[in-house]
Amino acid sequence: MSGGTYTPRPGAAPAGRMIVAQAAFETKMLLRNGEQLLLTVVIPSLVLVLFSAVDVVDTGEGRAVDFLAPGVLALAVMSTAFTGQAIATGFERRYGVLKRLGASPLPRWALMTAKTASVLVTEVLQVALLTVIALALGWSPHGSPAAVFLLLLLGTAAFSGLGLLMAGTLRAEATLAAANLVFLLLLVGGGVIVPLERFPGAVRAVLELLPISALSDGLRDVLQGGASMPWGAAGILAVWAVLGLGAAAAFFRWE
Repeated sequence: MSGGTYTPRPGAAPAGRMIVAQAAFETKMLLRNGEQLLLTVVIPSLVLVLFSAVDVVDTGEGRAVDFLAPGVLALAVMSTAFTGQAIATGFERRYGVLKRLGASPLPRWALMTAKTASVLVTEVLQVALLTVIALALGWSPHGSPAAVFLLLLLGTAAFSGLGLLMAGTLRAEATLAAANLVFLLLLVGGGVIVPLERFPGAVRAVLELLPISALSDGLRDVLQGGASMPWGAAGILAVWAVLGLGAAAAFFRWE
């Protein structure tokens, strides 16, 4: 005797469908969070408008917006992939959300994939908004869109790895404080609004190895200087991505 047919059919949904559903949920939660919107949208937009309109920092030759726009795009990637993701994931871990999701039919690798997809969707919205603002301020970008895409993708991987490493190893309160502190320090010392040439030689040599510096300078080389592909910056980001994601995979604690 053949078994009965049940509708809906019992069992877990396909992995792809679960990833899409979880990514959509993560994105909605992020966009509804006022603090996250402040970090990912408001602050980068204000930095771009304020420092483009007011001569506060000497950005060298040319218009300020041409220097600032690539750096602010890098800042937007860091704010979402590192700071926002670290804080959100840290508190999800504290409140047991990750533990419960880990026990659901959604595999843990699929959960991380959904979080990454949510970050990418948010970044697309950020880049579109900041590009419109920069163009309204008179920005004239140059260079290869493919190079820009690759740099943004490598930057996202690097910052995501570091954010997940922090969220998976520190207490939620420590993650909140550390992620915001790192954000502020790199905003000032990562080549976003202050050219690295303004720092002393020894300090500059260290700052150039940071992922935010590599991303902002790489984007600037393409969008302002018209370079085809800044392989040095891409290499630094790739190393950070491998180290960050590898360390996150090894040391991330779900509880």
